[in-house]
Amino acid sequence: MKEKNEYGDMPIEELRKYGNESFDWLAEYFGNIDDYPVLPRVQPGDIAARLPNDPPLEGEDMGAILEDFRKIIVPGVTHWNHPAFMSYFSITGSGPGIIGETLCAGLNVNAMLWKTCPSSTELEQVVMEWLRKLIGLPEDFWGLTYDTASVSTMHALAAARERVPGLDARQKGLGASGVKLRVYISDQTHSSVEKSAIILGIGLDGVRKIPTDSEFRMDAGLLEAAIKEDLSDGWKPFCVVATVGTTSTTSVDPVDRIADICRANSLWLHVDAAYGGMGFVLPELEWTRKGCEKADSLVTNPHKWLFTPQEFSALFCRNQDLLKQSFSLIPEYLKTEQDQVALNYMDYGIQLGRRMRALKMWFILRYFGVKGIQSRIRRVIQWAGEIAGRIDSHPEFERIAPVPFSTICFRAVPGNLRGAGIEDLDRFNQQLIKAVNDSGKGYLSHTKLNGKLVIRMALGNIRTEERHLDQVWEELVRGMERLKAEL
Repeated sequence: MKEKNEYGDMPIEELRKYGNESFDWLAEYFGNIDDYPVLPRVQPGDIAARLPNDPPLEGEDMGAILEDFRKIIVPGVTHWNHPAFMSYFSITGSGPGIIGETLCAGLNVNAMLWKTCPSSTELEQVVMEWLRKLIGLPEDFWGLTYDTASVSTMHALAAARERVPGLDARQKGLGASGVKLRVYISDQTHSSVEKSAIILGIGLDGVRKIPTDSEFRMDAGLLEAAIKEDLSDGWKPFCVVATVGTTSTTSVDPVDRIADICRANSLWLHVDAAYGGMGFVLPELEWTRKGCEKADSLVTNPHKWLFTPQEFSALFCRNQDLLKQSFSLIPEYLKTEQDQVALNYMDYGIQLGRRMRALKMWFILRYFGVKGIQSRIRRVIQWAGEIAGRIDSHPEFERIAPVPFSTICFRAVPGNLRGAGIEDLDRFNQQLIKAVNDSGKGYLSHTKLNGKLVIRMALGNIRTEERHLDQVWEELVRGMERLKAEL
């Protein structure tokens, strides 16, 4: 093997050797992933304490670096790819997605302009059109990628703000207008909308939360009343964010009715389908898409439920020009002779540099195909129904929310705590979650619904098998029995 070049990159022979070694390690990792605890058994500071305080003065051997990766970094990794990872929203970096991501890193293009990488720009156009068809959106929706749904939603709200007549927030800022903008969300809407309001100058006071019904869906009647009230109080309503698959419960807002309210009041409708949007691929879940065809914009995240390595968020917008109008700024050094005939993605967001994100999605869509995607998502939803059935039939568990997709919200109500206060039951359920997570055989999260602490079990990992569901369920039952005995 050649020695390191003082001025050049890693020698090709070394790249080949350690590249192959890294992929071999990944294959072994996925093949034996059950041997890893889902949640690492470390404390804050443990990993940093094993790393040097200063960077190395001389370059180190790649073999030694990979050895430290295995011995120091991996023990502190929370294994999101683990089939028993059932916390937050379960995600998976699938094989074809990892290959696509690796090639993306190797090519290392900046697709800010068509000219800076024609393949990236045109592949993204094709892949987004494939994705639009896959989830059944009308032809007049145009799509592009960002990193996360938070960023996609921020861009959608910026386009909505740009549409407000006479505002000219882009040029003069909101302060010059004196207009008090109002955006409506539910009490279950993701916090990214409120962060977008902060960034865009709308402010938290400009966000009005609409209460939800018994199934945690936005109450459309209360939304309509709130809009009327705000109009009479001097606010300027301009946008409503409806959700298909809320973060806590995956509830589905009545998008169809909300869309009609928006249309009657000339409001922009943005649909947050970051999680639930992938369910649109199944005919039996077509009801969850009802009304989305009337939206002005919609976001869905393939990195949540389409086996795509982080990060990949897809924003679909009806008015492509409004999005461009919100962000396009072209300094002289970025002007090209193709500007009038080619698409430049830098015009549609705050980013100038853009990765070749569509490459990994292209690999995934081609490798699994529509039918393969449908069968995998369908299986997970069926399993969620089975877990919900176990909860419903168990005398000491209770389900707290419907299960339209593959996330189950429930809590333990042990016999010797029946009649106890909410705080005692909350404490018991928190301890039960910890017992499962400390076992290393599963990872669950929590939320609060109607003032009660609730366990969240989110399925969606492509590598999950029935035995992993049984394993986590057994840990839940075993943990509850042990905690009951300790009371």
